[in-house]
Amino acid sequence: MFSLSSQKKYWTFNNEQHLNELRKKQNEKFQETHGEAETEDNRLDYFLDSSEERLLLKQYEIYLNDFCRRFEPIMPKCVVGTSFHYFKRFYLHNSPMDFHPKEILATCVYLACKVEEFNVSIGQFVNNIKGDRNKAMDIILSNELLLMQHLNYYLTVHNPYRPIEGFLIDIKTRSSLTNAERLRQHIDDFIEKSFFTDACLLYAPSQIALAAVLHAASREQENLDSYVTDILFNGAREKLPLLVEAIRKIRLMVKQYEIPARDKVKTIEKKLEKCRNQENNPDSEM
Repeated sequence: MFSLSSQKKYWTFNNEQHLNELRKKQNEKFQETHGEAETEDNRLDYFLDSSEERLLLKQYEIYLNDFCRRFEPIMPKCVVGTSFHYFKRFYLHNSPMDFHPKEILATCVYLACKVEEFNVSIGQFVNNIKGDRNKAMDIILSNELLLMQHLNYYLTVHNPYRPIEGFLIDIKTRSSLTNAERLRQHIDDFIEKSFFTDACLLYAPSQIALAAVLHAASREQENLDSYVTDILFNGAREKLPLLVEAIRKIRLMVKQYEIPARDKVKTIEKKLEKCRNQENNPDSEM
């Protein structure tokens, strides 16, 4: 159950401000450690600031999703969701200047395959990676334990997919909506977009699932408000205001998401190659 899970206890946060503070703290920590001899002005020019790191990680979340979509054999949705969770969690407590996201990304997906019991060998996995596959294999295997350590070994992830199925069955059984299956494509699109936001670090999977279902209904010019108030929460009306506010915020986060500007990301990536921790660079001679 999510309410008793490590995800709820350790990886669900009160608000976006808390997440931003954690990310900023890691950025400052890296700069203090690796730029102690630099003036403040030099640090600003040389290192990534927290907003640049955030933009960079947003771009790599797109790469993560693209990698999972192209993966052969076809990757189950739960593996994709768990990969996103691992990636986001890792960079709450680490700077991308310390660990380059292109290396952590593949490790997150590989670990998610194992945890979600999507059985692919490391050989099959790296066949989906362009370039030097032996090198990719070495990087993934050497980072796997590091990733688990930074996740504090809390590897079980509750994704919104199971609650979605529950809602769809319930809607078919107890609501007046006809052909609930027509909601599914809109739901899938919403969930995919939600993983590009911080929703999974702030809200319960069931809240994200319900937000997706209500969004899908609105796209089909349907209204499920009475289903939520009169059926789903019949006898628990006191919980409705908090739920309504959570769903409103989730839908707003998804609506306001913007794809990073590619030219800005390229500039940040060039800057990262100079300021990254060379001790964690597999191409470095250090």
